[in-house]
Amino acid sequence: MDSTPVVKAPKGLAALWPIILITALFFFWGMANNLNDILIPQFKKTFTLTDFQSGLVQSAFYMGYFLLALPAGFFMRKFGYKAVVITGLCLFALGALLFYPAAEIRQYNWFLAALFVIASGLAFLETSANPLMTILGDEKHAAFRLNLAQAFNPLGSLVGLWIGQTFILSGIEKLDAADFVREAKAVQTPYLIIGAVILLWAVLVIFTKFPRAATVNTHDADEAKLTTGQALGGLLKHKHFLMGVVAQFFYVGAQVGVWSYTIRYAQSEIGIADKAAASYVIGRFIGTGLLRFVPATKLLGVFAVINIALTGYAATAGGQYGLYAMVGCSLFMSIMFPTIFATSVRGLGPLTKTGASFLVMSI
Repeated sequence: MDSTPVVKAPKGLAALWPIILITALFFFWGMANNLNDILIPQFKKTFTLTDFQSGLVQSAFYMGYFLLALPAGFFMRKFGYKAVVITGLCLFALGALLFYPAAEIRQYNWFLAALFVIASGLAFLETSANPLMTILGDEKHAAFRLNLAQAFNPLGSLVGLWIGQTFILSGIEKLDAADFVREAKAVQTPYLIIGAVILLWAVLVIFTKFPRAATVNTHDADEAKLTTGQALGGLLKHKHFLMGVVAQFFYVGAQVGVWSYTIRYAQSEIGIADKAAASYVIGRFIGTGLLRFVPATKLLGVFAVINIALTGYAATAGGQYGLYAMVGCSLFMSIMFPTIFATSVRGLGPLTKTGASFLVMSI
């Protein structure tokens, strides 16, 4: 008689706790991304930079995404999702803690290096957390879970803006010699706290029991042995994945374009960026609720058509109502990234981890 104990699927809090831990990651990287918008004007005045030099904040940040997304995917194939999450959190925390010595020596290049390390960690987190959410439960509700988790991303963005405006920006534009030192050190305490919280989260993940699919390669015993060529060749056979990468590339481009032009569109309006962000948060929760009743791809198509109409109206009508249309786009963009992601990786099996890295690179 086989005496092997039967492993029961976790229920209640034991099943919910891993989902809570991974959902928080979406909040964390939303916060980190939006703090960059605070750092650009802060560094520009602290180091008397040109627009080009201050713009290197975003360049250093997104270079980390581009360069580390594929290595994160290969790392996932070998060690599983949980190991990549822990690695990403450690890199994120290290980058945040590096802000302290960077502020002490007041060297702009050190801040850029710290931002690159943070973004490298976020590349690991985004590459792993998105597909991980799709396997932490029933596959038919994967898009719902991912949209729910993604709903916390814009909440993190709002918190990041609040942290920057409250604890980093001083409002002083003309600085004397003493002010330069104070302004440089304004980032130390917020980033030390962020680093400590992220390290704590890494410890919680380490000691939390995740489903087996999160720690081993359950799709294929030879998944970890796949060569780069085999993984890429396999992905090329999945047309829905290829279309998903293209869709994600154009969606993110459209989102950035709409948000950038919303700011220009409303130069005379105070606080419109916050209203757009609030619209995005509301849209995430409304869209996530609708996904319980409407198939994900159908809802995605409807929202896409509405956004085409809104941007077309904003481009031709102008004025206050055109501005309302631009802000309304944020509501209907809400479910697009997570829904495209979940749909694109569906059915990839042993290629899911590599596929996820390409979807993150498309950012």
